[in-house]
Amino acid sequence: MKNNGVININKPEGYTSHDVVAKLRRKLGIKRVGHTGTLDPMATGVLPICFGKDTRLIEYYDNDWKTYEAELELGKITDTLDITGEILEEYEVNGITIEDIESIAGRYKGIITQIPPKYSALKVNGRPLYKYAREGQEIDIEAKKRQIEIKDFAFKSIDIASKKVSFTVTCSKGTYIRSICSEIGEILGVGATMTSLVRTKSGVFAEEASHDLDKVLEMSESELDGIIINGESTIVNLRKLVLRRGSEPFYFNGRLIERKYYITYEDAHNVDKSSKKEFFNIAADELNLFDNVYRLYSEDGVFLGTCHMNQDGILKPEKVMGNRD
Repeated sequence: MKNNGVININKPEGYTSHDVVAKLRRKLGIKRVGHTGTLDPMATGVLPICFGKDTRLIEYYDNDWKTYEAELELGKITDTLDITGEILEEYEVNGITIEDIESIAGRYKGIITQIPPKYSALKVNGRPLYKYAREGQEIDIEAKKRQIEIKDFAFKSIDIASKKVSFTVTCSKGTYIRSICSEIGEILGVGATMTSLVRTKSGVFAEEASHDLDKVLEMSESELDGIIINGESTIVNLRKLVLRRGSEPFYFNGRLIERKYYITYEDAHNVDKSSKKEFFNIAADELNLFDNVYRLYSEDGVFLGTCHMNQDGILKPEKVMGNRD
């Protein structure tokens, strides 16, 4: 079985992300296993799991867009902002129209400010907020508000009779979908709580290509090999550079690499595209730089690892992933 890679897991309801990691750690027999973005226990859907040396790539998933399908129930307010919490208030929804709800969609576009739920894993003084909430301690969550970005938002269905509303949203890291549900209810004046959440996409990972956890745990080694994804192909927020032949020792020895020793994406337009296109055929989403970190390849197309580009164009090795041979 492969010693490194990524498995696109479809997380079942009731499991924490840590639960999934623990089960796969036992299945794979590898200590270095980690997930690429926490899902609440009630949530299901895409949860990429990295293992082996590819766990070093986890931080690069931060800038990936995540897409969710959520459902909320109007007229209920809970302490956790979802249906698993204690109901604090209930309201009638008489007078609310489909048009009233649809008019809210325009609020969720671009950069917005969001306050995290008090029942969340966000840490204050080293402790997650939910622990303070369970102990009845008051924490100034207003001070923890942050800016997040919403790329797309649309209501999928609105059923006034059942008080159920569903929507899809594509958003940046740090977005709390529970908070969006609660805010929609607040805007309408009747309150709302989230009743279901599915992550349908995270970066290059999609729900339709994910694998049920229970089935993965029953797979043979050969079957596992068939679903393991090469980690370097998944870090789409990093553009690509090619190290000139013979310059590999600089990288593997941790030395700074001057501009003359590598080829950039822009350089590729001036070289034989038939031999270089595999390095530089980059989709639109891949043009989002991750703090000037790049994927680095040999001229033979072998993934070497990642590097940071300084303002003067000099590269500093960051995560050396390839082999020296």
